Amino acid sequence: MKTQYRLTFFLFSLIITQFLAGCSKPNQESGESQVKPNVIIILADQWRAQEVGYMGNTQIKTPNLDKLASESLVFENTITTMAVCAPWRASFLTGQYPLTHGVFYNDKPLPNEALTMAEIYKEQGYATGYIGKWHLNGHARDEHPFSARDLPVPKDRRQGFDYWKVREVTHNYNNSFYFDENDVKQTWEGYDVFPQTDSAISYIQKNKKNPFVLMLSYGPPHDPYFSAPKEFQDLYDASTLEVRPNVPVALQDSARRVMAGYYAHASAIDFAIGNLLDALDKAGIADNTILVFTSEHGDMLMSKGVLKKQRPYDEAIKVPMLIRYPAKFGAKSRRVIDPIGTPDLLPTLLGLSEIASPESIEGKDFSSELLEGNDLGNEAALIMLPVPFHEWKFQNGGREFRGIRTKRYTYVKDLKGPWLLYDDQTDPYQQNNLVNDPAFADLQNQLETTLMAKLKATNDTFLPADEYMKQYNYLYDAQDSVRQPNYLEMNR
Repeated sequence: MKTQYRLTFFLFSLIITQFLAGCSKPNQESGESQVKPNVIIILADQWRAQEVGYMGNTQIKTPNLDKLASESLVFENTITTMAVCAPWRASFLTGQYPLTHGVFYNDKPLPNEALTMAEIYKEQGYATGYIGKWHLNGHARDEHPFSARDLPVPKDRRQGFDYWKVREVTHNYNNSFYFDENDVKQTWEGYDVFPQTDSAISYIQKNKKNPFVLMLSYGPPHDPYFSAPKEFQDLYDASTLEVRPNVPVALQDSARRVMAGYYAHASAIDFAIGNLLDALDKAGIADNTILVFTSEHGDMLMSKGVLKKQRPYDEAIKVPMLIRYPAKFGAKSRRVIDPIGTPDLLPTLLGLSEIASPESIEGKDFSSELLEGNDLGNEAALIMLPVPFHEWKFQNGGREFRGIRTKRYTYVKDLKGPWLLYDDQTDPYQQNNLVNDPAFADLQNQLETTLMAKLKATNDTFLPADEYMKQYNYLYDAQDSVRQPNYLEMNR
């Protein structure tokens, strides 16, 4: 605590001194101590926004995240632009939309030429580290779709991250293997969330005197749902859990069982995050660290009768996000209501770090609004699925869509025309589709105008999936290209 107090006092004194001297950039280095903020991103895979205590969920146990929320900006409408793993990661690291960076389908490679977060921060003198799941190396066109998941990621495919303890993809969270900087195969002993967190803590301790950016990427609570340590599974009795009202009655028992396993993963991650937060305090750098907790996408968890993601519903597209940066935001919680999309995250972090966004970035920097204590002033976040695949492939009812999520409404089109319109304030479980209802024609027209403006701004002409696969020279996996007869007429 003494170290933390001294650092806080130093930063306060430095800011006052530079302000009196007429300096407009109080975070420039003085030569006496580090003032560039560290950046830590904690990423949990498939954790939906509704499943944290600080958002009002009283049945999940997330005490450390709840405490973190009490000291952070709490984003109530963080919208994943494309609710699938690899596309989110590519958009987060580049600040671009999926049809720009080209990763709109899992296990397709993010090009080496992409300008990414680690490369940008490294140019500013930052150390860079990555721990956990990567899922951006992909595979060559003529290889098996999952052929690279168990292989090391070549150094030139690590997108600027130097410290490296990474597995391309695994959903086995117990005694799983990974590769280090030298491509040596190692093992995360036990439940991998815990040794991954230990590595992050070690990295923090070794780099606390110099600015760093560290990404800690957990695999859970992504399915399989029942592999968390027993002590965390024992926290939940499936029979007592309440499910969302949009879970069909016939599936509610299954949903409770799945939720219990999902919650166990979440509570295990929360425990690990508590250890990491303690380590930041002990290192004396918590005040000058931009700490982000978020997820790639959510999980339907039997809402509307389905599991997992890709779909344009809140259970899939809304994710939790906290940003704590005591040196600039203080230690009090503040709610951010306006929507923010995936490509906006990198430029906003760069802005908070006082680093200019490169021209390649398409997202918007909202750091000024956050620093001024305002909401974002952002009308809507774009959502999309250029190519349905895997669990929501065409044969399973998957469809191409584009849409927007505002702080109140969801509006989505497929290739045939308007598909979904929800008032998420009066209908939070999205059970009453208002699309093409004459009583809401004006609203639908307004949302259509907003969506079309978003598409124009991102050069998105909303073509059928096959066109994008041809443009990027991709092959469909397995039976992903096979469509149901008249699939555009299905499920309308």
